[in-house]
Amino acid sequence: MQEDFHYYATYCAAFIAGYSHKESLDIAYSAQFVDVCSRTLLSKIKGPGNAATTQLQLELMDARTDPVGLQDITRIWSSFHFLPKDLFAEKKKCSRRYRNKYRLICGPNGDLVVKTVELAKGKPIQSVGIAMHVLADTWAHANFAGTPSLVINNTNYVFYELIPEGDGFKERQIKFVHKKSVPDDLDNSVYTNSLYQSNENSIMNLGHGRAGHLPDYSFVRYKYLPAWGEYGEITKDNPSDYMKAFTQMIYAMKYIRGINQSFEIDKYDTEAISQWKERIQGIIEKRQLLASEDWKAFGEELSGQVIEDFAIDKYFNEYVSANKKDKDETYLGKFIRGAIAHKGMVIDEIGKSGNKLAGVARGSFLNRFFRGNQK
Repeated sequence: MQEDFHYYATYCAAFIAGYSHKESLDIAYSAQFVDVCSRTLLSKIKGPGNAATTQLQLELMDARTDPVGLQDITRIWSSFHFLPKDLFAEKKKCSRRYRNKYRLICGPNGDLVVKTVELAKGKPIQSVGIAMHVLADTWAHANFAGTPSLVINNTNYVFYELIPEGDGFKERQIKFVHKKSVPDDLDNSVYTNSLYQSNENSIMNLGHGRAGHLPDYSFVRYKYLPAWGEYGEITKDNPSDYMKAFTQMIYAMKYIRGINQSFEIDKYDTEAISQWKERIQGIIEKRQLLASEDWKAFGEELSGQVIEDFAIDKYFNEYVSANKKDKDETYLGKFIRGAIAHKGMVIDEIGKSGNKLAGVARGSFLNRFFRGNQK
């Protein structure tokens, strides 16, 4: 997903869930900050590198792809952007190495989504934003994995966009190109993707890089034949999935606020959006590169307040100028603690499943981030 959903749509979901304007802004900021909190940024503000929630392209270009390097990549991308759906998924007649990658395929409504939301309950607002980012991405990034893998993440010419036409859809073959300076051509279904690399563990084969930004567009519907699915046809309906992501976020945040007594998979608060359903559906289905303005206008109508645009450095000065003993109590200090706690939980769960692709969480260091409420 992009800034339009992680920031503006998340603000809308938080406000509908009962948070105040200020709280909703802080949740939205934290959700979007997950996409920019790299080691380069953390180094700039003198924060701990192990709190990184993403990697810049330049960082990935320099990343090692030996077992240790791959574990580092997987810890970040599987934790925050491609949360595995089923760590115990069965795959017959395959190697353990491949099965471990197969078990990291992202998807919604898995056990780790429940643990992600439960971990955020009783924690600072920053942890709520982190959880909403992770939850939302399970819908957009379904069927891809947060570890480099040509077999899991590759695309080929058998890839079609389904364009609404009358009461049905017409198929239009998608063309993937590698031209970073050219925006995606929505009118002709031409999308920029990562370069093809035959090396199974190339960073070009990480996540949905081979499908470019296609999975991040809420309006798109497509079908393709992934190798991990034995080349069976898979159809992805983003308008339906994004609506579920939005209403699941509302349901999750009501649980975190104590309105709902539990958070269970495959439940969505559709009643909360009943009066705005057509408006939200219209934003989701509109063909555009970025839906930020539409979500922002909707959010401002909801709250009657101005939604400031995302400013990456909004909380930098507070964190940098704080004394060492006070940094944990700053906005970014709480984000950092929440990010480390979430990453530790996911690494631990992957490790407990017998999968070594994410390495091992450093328990003695991480435990202090799990203790009690992070006030």
